[in-house]
Amino acid sequence: MTRLLLALVLIVSAASAQAAVRIKDIADIKGLRENQIIGYGLVIGLNGTGDTLRNAPFTEQSLQSMLENMGINVRNETTSTTNPARPTTLRTRNVAAVMVTADLQPSIGAGERMDVTVSSLGDATSLLGGTLVMTSLRAADGAVYAVAQGAVTVAGYSVGGQAQNVSQGTPTAGRIPNGALVEREVQGSLHEMEFLVLELKNPDFVTATRILDAINRYAGGRYRAQIAFERDYRTIVLSKPRHIGPVRFLAEIGELTVEPDTPARVVINERTGTVVIGRDVRISTVAVTHGNLTVRVTEMPVVSQPAPFSRGQTVVVPQTVVEANEAGSQVAILSGVDLQRLVRGLNQIGLKPSGIIAILQAIKTAGALQADVIVQ
Repeated sequence: MTRLLLALVLIVSAASAQAAVRIKDIADIKGLRENQIIGYGLVIGLNGTGDTLRNAPFTEQSLQSMLENMGINVRNETTSTTNPARPTTLRTRNVAAVMVTADLQPSIGAGERMDVTVSSLGDATSLLGGTLVMTSLRAADGAVYAVAQGAVTVAGYSVGGQAQNVSQGTPTAGRIPNGALVEREVQGSLHEMEFLVLELKNPDFVTATRILDAINRYAGGRYRAQIAFERDYRTIVLSKPRHIGPVRFLAEIGELTVEPDTPARVVINERTGTVVIGRDVRISTVAVTHGNLTVRVTEMPVVSQPAPFSRGQTVVVPQTVVEANEAGSQVAILSGVDLQRLVRGLNQIGLKPSGIIAILQAIKTAGALQADVIVQ
């Protein structure tokens, strides 16, 4: 298991060291991003699995407001002195209050459709078979950008009785494919930008320099000019030539390939025993040994019975057996010039993932591990 894990780490790291990626996969265009929108609505048509209106008063208030907007009086209000106003108690279990969320794409236009996610707010047990009533979706600026409505698709279920319940997935959350209709476009366009700015998803000085050189090398032969200028280790400014459109220009730049640089980092997940070692991790020469001391305590009580006619009592006599075993261990010298030697040195000791994690943490404490250790 240990050899397989370390071999997998070696293969992945070696492959990532030799692979070049496209610029559009490691950088985004500043100003072109998704916007989150949210709305509050009601899901109707549930088969008795909706909110309990007594426990979810906001559902009752929303239902009353919706019916009143349609001209239906559900509050039983009157101005008679002999018959004072008395609110009507709603007892339906076919309605659930939900929050509707979606991500508004930067290039989406008015009239297009997109998917939305519906999540229950009250004590509804399932949204299966429900239909979302028209719900306005707003952004952080308070403007309405889309309107959602449609049948809710739920992947999970929950059924059971008084003594047993069987559930799978989350029946109180679902999606509506193409359930939202875009009413307003996001302000901003490529044609309105004076300069195009690339933002690295993983900021790094070396990666930014390689992207800059790749773009200027391509632009020197294509446009006879230097069009890329670094602003910092995270952003690169592009000056678009006048005779080409922004879409074609970004398409050409995005297809250029570079080899991104990665920091020397070791990621450890102690819960799952996962160890990921970056290809630039270096270890100074150290001697490592790892041994396990196993102590086993076994209780074997013995029943002691008195002799016949002795008027004695039967008692249980405790009997404990303690065994201690310390397995032999090897001393290995780790001089990790590269990842391959590090993996080979750890394989010589023959460790489990938990042992590898302990050794890496000890080497980092000793100051011999030249990398950042991240424990998840």
